[in-house]
Amino acid sequence: MTATFDSSTFRRVLGHYPTGVCVVTAAGTDALPTGMVVGSFTSVSLDPPLVAFFPAKTSHSWPLIEQAGKFCVNILASDQQPLCKQFATSGADKFSGVSHRVSTNGSPILDGVVAWIDCQLDAVHEAGDHFIVLGRVVALEVETPGKPLLFFQGGYGEFAHLS
Repeated sequence: MTATFDSSTFRRVLGHYPTGVCVVTAAGTDALPTGMVVGSFTSVSLDPPLVAFFPAKTSHSWPLIEQAGKFCVNILASDQQPLCKQFATSGADKFSGVSHRVSTNGSPILDGVVAWIDCQLDAVHEAGDHFIVLGRVVALEVETPGKPLLFFQGGYGEFAHLS
């Protein structure tokens, strides 16, 4: 069955659902750190502990992360929008001036993130113009408890409790 809407309608409607913003990092095969902004990240399974994210097939960073075979998901804090912009810029030195440490798994953990999830690459599946990437969680921690950075209706913001 063919869709009766265009991609701008699809994006506009789904933009009414907020997503968290994270940076997926890895140590490339040349040992240089690499990373990419991801707005589609989710938990998948408790047993075994699995998470997923969905990089575009056109991503230049994803092949470097895939080659590493392991990665760290860094959940950005609400005050880290400039860091988000830096990692979203194609071709730039994404780690220039970025304070981080290396996880026991070998992937960069960015300073000041709300939490991090360190993973081994478990599986990759094609899904339209994206990939579905499953990661087996090997370590995780809340780093700086606080509000995460959210993307909603084309802009960035933070969560506010109603109660």
